[in-house]
Amino acid sequence: MIENNNIFNGDDELSAILVIFGGTGDLTHRKLIPAVYNMLIDGLLPEHFRVVSIGRRDKTEEEYRSEIRASMDKYSRNKVDEDKWAKLSEMIRYYRFDFKDHDGYPLLKDYLNKLDDEAGTKGNLVYYLAVAPEYFETIVQGLHKSKMAKAKGTYSRLVIEKPFGKDLTTAKQLNKKLLEVFDEKDIYRIDHYLGKEMIQNIMVLRFSNPIFEAIWNNKLIDNIQISLTEKLGVGSRGDYYEQSGAIRDMVQNHIMQILSFVAMEPPVNLKTDSIRTEKLKVIEAIEEITPEFLRDNIVFGQYGKGVIDGEAVPGYLEEDRVPRNSRTETFVAMKLHINNFRWAGTPFYIRTGKRLGNYAAEIVIQFKELPNILYFKDSNIQEPNLLVIRIQPNVGVFFQFNTKDFSTHHDIVPIKMDTSYENPFQGNTPEAYERLIYDILRGDSTLFSRWDEVEAAWSFADKVIRYREQSTVKFPNYDAGSMGPIRAFELLANDGRKWWNI
Repeated sequence: MIENNNIFNGDDELSAILVIFGGTGDLTHRKLIPAVYNMLIDGLLPEHFRVVSIGRRDKTEEEYRSEIRASMDKYSRNKVDEDKWAKLSEMIRYYRFDFKDHDGYPLLKDYLNKLDDEAGTKGNLVYYLAVAPEYFETIVQGLHKSKMAKAKGTYSRLVIEKPFGKDLTTAKQLNKKLLEVFDEKDIYRIDHYLGKEMIQNIMVLRFSNPIFEAIWNNKLIDNIQISLTEKLGVGSRGDYYEQSGAIRDMVQNHIMQILSFVAMEPPVNLKTDSIRTEKLKVIEAIEEITPEFLRDNIVFGQYGKGVIDGEAVPGYLEEDRVPRNSRTETFVAMKLHINNFRWAGTPFYIRTGKRLGNYAAEIVIQFKELPNILYFKDSNIQEPNLLVIRIQPNVGVFFQFNTKDFSTHHDIVPIKMDTSYENPFQGNTPEAYERLIYDILRGDSTLFSRWDEVEAAWSFADKVIRYREQSTVKFPNYDAGSMGPIRAFELLANDGRKWWNI
C-alpha cells in the first residue's frame, strides 16, 4: 500500500464524476466502490471527484452510504479507516432514477451539471454501465437524446462490462449503436482480467528480460497452457449462465485476451494502439476453425454432482434456474495453433471450467527437452523446464529448472523457484478494478478491448459455439471436484503431454 498523507492526487486532469448505472447492484458493492476507496487510500483519486450511483430503489443518500459502508467491510482489500471513509462518503451521491424512463435524462443532466459546478470536476463524466447487457442501448440512447454524451472542452467516457453482445451479429449491432453516440476512443470495453497485476506483467516479463524474449518462440517452447479453473458453480446465476456458457463467459474474452498478450510480437512502442494492434494479429493468426478441426481439438463438459473441499455440491442440472435438460457447457478445453513465424508448430492448450478441484488462473510455458545425450541419456531427468505466470489466487512467477542433487553422486532434480512466496505485498495487491478505473480517468485504454479485437474474438467464438450447439456429447460428463472430462486429459495425452497443475 502506498502511504500518502495527502490522500488525494493533485492531478486535476483526473477530475471527473463517475456515474454508475446500476449503483445498487452487486458489481458496485463488491468491486467498484471498494476500488474507488482503495484508490483514495493509495493517493490515486483526484481531489475533485464524485460518484453518482443511480438506482431505481427509493432510499436516501444516508441509507445508501450505510449499505455501501457495510459492503466495504466485506470486500475492501484494505481495512476501512473511518477518517478516509468519511472523505469518500462525502463524494458519494445516490440518485433515484429509472434509466428506462427517457424523460428522466434531462433531469439527470441538470443534476450532474449542478454537482459539477459544486465539485469542480470540469465537466468530465464517466458513465459506467454496471447493468444487464439488454439495457446498454437504452441508456446510451437516453444520454444521446439529452445531449449528455459529448461536450466541448470536456470528456464523456462510456464503460461497458462484458458480455459485449451474444455473438458476432449482436456485437456488431451494439457497436454500431454505441458509435452513433460515442467516439471509439471514448468507449472502454472492460475485461477485468486485464486489470490483474500478472496480466499487466506479461509484457514486462517478456520485453524487459532478454533471457525470456530470446527463447519465446517455437524453437525452444514445446507448448503453452492457459488454465482458468474455478471451484464455484453457477450458484444463483443459472439464468445468466444458460445464455452464456463457458465459451461466451470465459473463452471469447478472458482467454482470448490472455492468449494475445502471451503470443504477441513486440509492439513498435508502448502506445495504446501499437499494443492493441499486435494483440489483434495474434487472434487473426489462429488456425482456421473448421468442424473437422473442432472434432479433434475441442472438449466440452458439464459438471455433475460431487464433492469439493469435503462438501457435497449439486450438479449443473440441479442448480437454480437451470433447465433439467440443459445442453450448456460449463467446461471447455481446446488445442490451438497460431500460424505465424514465431509460433508455427507450437500448440496452445486452453481450458476453463466450473466446479473443478482446483481454483487457479495461470499460464504454463513448457520448454522443449534437450537432445537425448549427456545427462538425458540416462533418463534420470523427469521434469521439463517450466515458466509459470500465476494470475490468481497466488500472484507471481514460478520457474522450474534442473540441477544436481547434492545428497547423491549423480541424480538430477528439478528446482522450483516461486516468487509469489517472496512477495511481501502478495495478498494485498491492487484489485483489477482499481487499475482499470484509474486508467479510465487517465484516458489510457491500453487494457481495454478495441472494437476490432472484439470482432476477431467473436469470429473465432461463433464457430466454436455453432459446433457446440450441434454436439451430441452426453452431459454431465465430469464430477464436481475433478479436473474435467476424461477426454480433456486425452487431448494432451494423445500428443504425449499432460496438463500442469503447479
